Amino acid sequence: MTADVMARLADLGVELPKVTPPVAAYVPALRSGDIVYVSGQLPMVDGALLATGLVGSDVSAEDAKALARRCALNALAAVSTVADLADVEQVIKVVGFVASAPGFTGQPGVINGASEFLGEVFGEAGRHARSAVGVAALPLGAPVEVEFMFRVRG
Repeated sequence: MTADVMARLADLGVELPKVTPPVAAYVPALRSGDIVYVSGQLPMVDGALLATGLVGSDVSAEDAKALARRCALNALAAVSTVADLADVEQVIKVVGFVASAPGFTGQPGVINGASEFLGEVFGEAGRHARSAVGVAALPLGAPVEVEFMFRVRG
């Protein structure tokens, strides 16, 4: 299935990035039995944030949705450090945090960027439980941060 996952990513026009080094004292992913916990992922490319600011004022909801999608792609890279992507059986949980301008209530639509991407990559196994939470600020001024939980074989 790794080839299948990689083929799906290629079909989507993306390739698995290098894992972004942690910005503090944690690991990007940790496997415990058949569960892989992925630390909160920021929308980073080559160690740099793609955007900063609050969603609903500095960053549009549409742009933030694309940033959440990038967080999910970064999560797959993190998973690949502790398990083969071919072994992913289920995306269990997604928790998304959106740095929100006062009055912004579109957090679920923003985090759909991550959820929809996981569905495109894993099909039915990409369906998951989820929370989408508005917050005042996120690390480094990121507009979005998303954490993940996957069940893997073996």
